Amino acid sequence: MSPASNLKIDLTEKFPLLARAPIIEAVLDIRARAEAPWEESAVSERLRKELPDYPIVQSKREIRHELKIDKGQPAAQSIQDRWKGLQFQSGDKRHIAQFHRDGFVFSRLQPYQSWDQFRNEAMRLWRIHQAAAQPAEIHRLGLRFINRILLPKGSCIEDYLQIIPKPPRWLELPFAGFFHHETLTVPGYPYSINMVRTMQPPQDSPPEEGAGLILDIDVFTITPPLEAQNAVMEQRIEEMRWLKNRVFFGSITPKALEEMR
Repeated sequence: MSPASNLKIDLTEKFPLLARAPIIEAVLDIRARAEAPWEESAVSERLRKELPDYPIVQSKREIRHELKIDKGQPAAQSIQDRWKGLQFQSGDKRHIAQFHRDGFVFSRLQPYQSWDQFRNEAMRLWRIHQAAAQPAEIHRLGLRFINRILLPKGSCIEDYLQIIPKPPRWLELPFAGFFHHETLTVPGYPYSINMVRTMQPPQDSPPEEGAGLILDIDVFTITPPLEAQNAVMEQRIEEMRWLKNRVFFGSITPKALEEMR
């Protein structure tokens, strides 16, 4: 793999296929303000009709409470209650789609199937949102994958992560938890990457399993707004997926990779 300073995105590069991928949630987040009227009854009727395979529906609202205080005057308060949009969930509760005035979010919960399945369903639903909202520009495009690597009891963090936290010198105490957040720039490309590594205590896991290592990778655009053209957007998404894969496979050890195959 090339060093970051000479990084060149290569969409022909193949990454290992994992039979036991640790992905607990994959998210495509598109920030794009609606230009068409975003009226509750009309939008709800349209989306419900187009999404019979997403039978679980919730209406989302935004409530803004403002308090104004002027000297010598009684406090004045105002409350704004605005309909934000709808959240749809598939019958098996694995897919969640949010259609909002300010954008669209699609999530796939575990078990993750494949990139093609995730991308194709996300784009199908985005086109439905696009037709209803008619956004002119995309202000932010984000691709986020949250991974949870279960550690066998008694195993060491360094067996699974390439770069591990270390306690202070002269105080070699075991970790009960940690939280690392890094932001990476991508020279020559309009992207940035947020990476979070943390440890989650055991939660309703089998006795042989210990804590969970969370590797949360969020790749997002940092450019001025894009025209809402799907061909350009799909190219960006593929490049962001390549970056996500580079971060993931560059963060885990050969031992972790072998156990996921």
